[in-house]
Amino acid sequence: MKKLKLLLIVIIAITIYSCDTDDSVATSGSILFDFTHNWDGDNVTADDFNIIQFTNADGDAMSVSKLRYLISNITLHKTDGSSIPIDGYVLIDLSTQATSAFVSNIPFDTYTSISFTFGFDETDNIDGFYNDLNAASWNWPEMLGGGYHFMQLEGKYLDAAVESPFAYHMGTARLSPGVFEVNHFEVFINGFTNTSDASIEIKMNIAEWFKNPYTWDLETYNIDLMMNYDAQILMNQNGDSVFSLGDVNQ
Repeated sequence: MKKLKLLLIVIIAITIYSCDTDDSVATSGSILFDFTHNWDGDNVTADDFNIIQFTNADGDAMSVSKLRYLISNITLHKTDGSSIPIDGYVLIDLSTQATSAFVSNIPFDTYTSISFTFGFDETDNIDGFYNDLNAASWNWPEMLGGGYHFMQLEGKYLDAAVESPFAYHMGTARLSPGVFEVNHFEVFINGFTNTSDASIEIKMNIAEWFKNPYTWDLETYNIDLMMNYDAQILMNQNGDSVFSLGDVNQ
């Protein structure tokens, strides 16, 4: 009987300790990275597709009919210089509303900046390696360096009042037959402080692809740009100012 009483005391003590532990303050939570899209501040969704309603920096009236792009290696940078890498990638597709990435177990802290790779770096850009991207017809032709697209931005523009197509497709840059250059770039945007589960808005200003630093001339660069080395390098350069931090909700 004494042994049974002792066992009951131990069980009660463990139960009380477990309850205290369950009530402890959380030190980490989840983050939803929500990618939104705008044209110089005006919200853009799939409902805006195929309507000539935008004007680029070169003065061309234009529409958007497709917007897909790949983000990989999101990283949160801390005040002490350390960082929290988030492995993996997400294919953003405005037409299907696949525009977010969810991660869990992110420590509550102050982060000075967020960075990510636009596309894949040379380590991850492995030809035919990702089944989901293969199924999404996201491959970049082997003759142009292989691997995968970084972005597909398509639509039409008015050329002498006639609608003409453009296909702003970005990936590995082909310098010459058999000679390729990696063409991804790193994005750095402002950071945030999280004290609970959070939703982080990352904004893409589509208009920036056409104006900074190169004022895009759609009469020069419109279609067949995947094999055009100069166009690929200009896309890379114009991507530097496309993204920014939006609302942080907790």
